[in-house]
Amino acid sequence: MHIALVTDYYLPTLGGVQTVVKAHAETLRAAGHEVTVFCPLAGPSGDPGVVALPISRFFRPDGYPFTWPPRKAVRLLRDEFARRRIDVVHTHSEMFAALAGIRAAQELGIALVHTMHGRIDVYTANVLPLPTLTTHILGWLHRRQVSHQGIEIKDEAAYTQTRAARAMWRLMLAQSRASDHVIVPSEHFRAKLADQGVATSMTVLSNGLEDSVLTQIGQPAPLRLTAGEPLRLLWVGRISPEKRPEVFVRAVAALGGSVTADMYGDGVARRELSRAPGGVRLHGSVPQAEILQAMSRAHVLVSTSYDFDNQPMVMLEAIASGLPIIFCDPDLAEVVPDEAGFLTPSPDAHGLVAAVTAILDDPAAIARASQAAIQARSRAASNAAGLEQVYEAAIRAAAARPRNSSH
Repeated sequence: MHIALVTDYYLPTLGGVQTVVKAHAETLRAAGHEVTVFCPLAGPSGDPGVVALPISRFFRPDGYPFTWPPRKAVRLLRDEFARRRIDVVHTHSEMFAALAGIRAAQELGIALVHTMHGRIDVYTANVLPLPTLTTHILGWLHRRQVSHQGIEIKDEAAYTQTRAARAMWRLMLAQSRASDHVIVPSEHFRAKLADQGVATSMTVLSNGLEDSVLTQIGQPAPLRLTAGEPLRLLWVGRISPEKRPEVFVRAVAALGGSVTADMYGDGVARRELSRAPGGVRLHGSVPQAEILQAMSRAHVLVSTSYDFDNQPMVMLEAIASGLPIIFCDPDLAEVVPDEAGFLTPSPDAHGLVAAVTAILDDPAAIARASQAAIQARSRAASNAAGLEQVYEAAIRAAAARPRNSSH
């Protein structure tokens, strides 16, 4: 098959979606498929497997290049899909690169798969300026490309109480409806989508890490924490309110010299965080290879996200590295192997302090959790066969629908 991966976020910018698309491309090529990535780029790429989409000269939300104008992007993708004889279009975002990919695929009758990576309702509420207004504008722009007609959002759920949240859920459901198959990396997010009425076939499929990353990590040895040794904490992610980095900073300040703390990432909250008291070392945004090196030096990865993340790629990297995980969100227990992590008793800084204190009181807990992660390492690997099965199902579904149908 020739697969088009269409995304609004790709290298050299850093993030979970970028890591997933890179992993999919390598894994599928290793399985014998041809893969082309279509994305907005801030500069020219030397990768022949990447095609740049037109971008706005002025608008860069959260620092990312932004696909614009939509009409030009649709025209480019339609021509490229036809010329390259694309068999499946796989979108990875909800912005205008992905929307152009949907339009072009529908016009050409190509099978369409979408991965629902995360809660765009939470992301927009925390990152966009004046979210009540800007989510309304985003929803309006989205439905000009993909129909929202007839989609009703159940407002009794805790996550659909605001008008802005309902607008973003309507957007997610519209994009799911426009697809022939939807991949969801976690069961807890799939359940929310099903509860809101997604009728498109959905498959829960882990994002996974490509072989080159697993090889780079190598076979880890179980970690050890000796009595009296400071616990080396690591936090990795977008420094943005929905990731709750301030919980980590407050906990580290409360723990004092019993821990060391390193934070990797960048985002809208970094400047505010840099002024906060505490012993956290801020390293900024760095390549994946440096994150993997930092994991090899840490005792535990800390995830402070709550009611937002789907399947954080950094957790898969930690599992592959034999690095235990402290996490605040019970939903993420399905990502963390049994006995390989520690759920905080509450999702705030007090809960994180309690979880770390329990480890300091029982240093052997790190070795036990590290060994459990190593034993479950295969769970972190990318799944080419799973992707192939989804693509084949999407091709069958596309063949059964009328040409140019928008579902």
